[in-house]
Order: sequence, then C-alpha cells, then structure tokens
Amino acid sequence: MKIKFVLVKQLLIYLCFCLTVFASSDAAVAKVTKIEFTEFDTYSSEIIHINVGDTVEWLPTNEGHNVEFIMTPTMVSLPEKSKMNEPHSMIFQEAGIYVYGCTPHLNTGMLGLIVVDNDFHNIEDINEIKLSPVANSVLKRLANKAKSQFKID
Repeated sequence: MKIKFVLVKQLLIYLCFCLTVFASSDAAVAKVTKIEFTEFDTYSSEIIHINVGDTVEWLPTNEGHNVEFIMTPTMVSLPEKSKMNEPHSMIFQEAGIYVYGCTPHLNTGMLGLIVVDNDFHNIEDINEIKLSPVANSVLKRLANKAKSQFKID
C-alpha cells in the first residue's frame, strides 16, 4: 500500500512539473503584435505572421488613419472597422489570410496582410477584391512576398 502511495505521489509531482513547464512555454502564451500608423500613410508592418489566439494592436501614432478589414478567411461578416485615430485590437481565432486597410487611404495602397497559422487556403480570394490600380498593385506585392516567405505556390 505504501509503495502505491509513493508511486501516485511521484506521478502527481511529475504531472505538476510538466504542466508548469508547458504553461510557461511560448506554446501556451498568446502573443501581442503592435502595428503603428506611420506618417507615410503606411502601417509599420505590412505583413505579419501570427498564430490562432494571438492579438494584433493597431496604434494611432499618426492622425487620419484607422483599420478596416476587406478580406478574412470567411467573408460571411467582416470585423467592424475602427474609429479614426483610435487604438484598435483584435484576437485572431481563425487560420488564413486577412487583408485590412485604412479607409481614407485604401486607394493609395495603405494596406496590411496578416497570415494566421501559415494558412494560405484563401490567398486566391485576393483576386476578388476591388481596389484602385495602385492599391491592387500593393496588395499583389504583399501577397507575393507573404507566399515567397513560405514558398507557397
């Protein structure tokens, strides 16, 4: 009986140790990525790669900008656009490509691309987005750069 108790106690100690290690690892902690609105009508990071559960925060370091999503993995309902000159954040719960831009500067190419879980299943949906020739050129460049980082065909 005493041997069983000792084995159970050791097993519980080992289990607690494993849970502590896992809980303190990066795998268990969602990350926050910060993106600023720049004075050049761009975002400080045009392409980011994150994991499901991570948060992106957009910071109004320059006036006259916001965040409006124009493509998500499921286009059923787009997230609500942010207010002008105010911080905005979003937790990403679905893998795939997200495209966003600044409402007043969409046609000049103030766009950003988020790749969640390195999932490119909806990359071709970019071809369906109707933007100005300048913005389309920027979006194609961002998509090609994101794909080339992971050698996606």
